[in-house]
Amino acid sequence: MIDPDLKYCPQCGDEYRADIVQCAVCRVVLVSGRERLREEEERRSVLESRSFEIQEGDELVQVYRGPLADIKALQDVLFGQRIGSLATGDENSCAKKGCAPSMINLHVRRQDAAAALQLLNAAYRKATGMDVHAPAPAHVDAVFDPGQQEATCPACGHCFSTNLTTCPDCGLCFG
Repeated sequence: MIDPDLKYCPQCGDEYRADIVQCAVCRVVLVSGRERLREEEERRSVLESRSFEIQEGDELVQVYRGPLADIKALQDVLFGQRIGSLATGDENSCAKKGCAPSMINLHVRRQDAAAALQLLNAAYRKATGMDVHAPAPAHVDAVFDPGQQEATCPACGHCFSTNLTTCPDCGLCFG
């Protein structure tokens, strides 16, 4: 339970007296309990506004490509935040021939893509232990904008021309 008169670390969630300014572990500035309550209410409102179901006509973007086991785990992460997703094989997979494809594409609605990428990045950082060792690279918040001449891949940080719809370094698809 959040006490409005205390302070909290925005990273680890530790609770502090009102006169403490900085988290002893994370070394970041604390937020007030009132601010934390407001943020929780905003987060709850965002979650309630999301729909799990992908509708015909929804504009989908690919956010990950990998083996089925990875896709299922990532879909669970997205489901926990009420972000609908769709897993598909592509024309190069053998799914059309009756066998399981080796690589699966994970899609979300365009409007959910930024939140989905943040969640997938956090899940990756937690699974690899990077969440306690280093700050997130700046490129994870990058957005592919075909109206710009150059893009930065949010997966690997590679810069490339927006004439391409796939990152030439890691293969992340933006088409």
